[in-house]
Amino acid sequence: MQSKVLVITGATGTGKTTVQDYLITHYPATKIITHTTRPPRAGEVDGVDYYFETEESFPKNHYLESVLYSGYHYGSSQEGIAAGLKRAEFATIVLDGKGAITYADELGSQAVIVFLTVSDSGKLAHRLSKRGDDETMMANRLASPEYRRDLTMPLALRGRAIQLNNDNWQQTQIKLDELMDRLEHGEVVDS
Repeated sequence: MQSKVLVITGATGTGKTTVQDYLITHYPATKIITHTTRPPRAGEVDGVDYYFETEESFPKNHYLESVLYSGYHYGSSQEGIAAGLKRAEFATIVLDGKGAITYADELGSQAVIVFLTVSDSGKLAHRLSKRGDDETMMANRLASPEYRRDLTMPLALRGRAIQLNNDNWQQTQIKLDELMDRLEHGEVVDS
């Protein structure tokens, strides 16, 4: 059976990190560690939270996607994916819609794209507030073009991604369990 990279995408507040944590806790899955040139925050560990790079070391990796954000480079690499798949049968990563398209294009059938939605996008602001996001940052995020873009599945992912409504966490867990059962048995997963 081919190992799989589970790409979790969708708008802010749809539960991407919760889904990733569930998969890591309940299945032979691990998080793909990404790279950054920003300095570690208190308590962050190199090789656990990020691969902390220098301006000189960052370009030496083979990136599927990378961005410059607030003066720092961030990216996910072939090396990070390979390291994740050495640790577990499934590697997970949370990406925005643009990153998910890149993974679908670059990894083909090795990538399983899970696009999370909610029935009422108005509830997303409540979820962000409930998890303690800063009000100003939350307002900026909800007003961003990236947020609006990620509310609906990109055309480039239609027919390639599994859309999963996350209105009810217990139902989402059942759907994730069904998906993982199929993947563990080597079944082809349709979108």
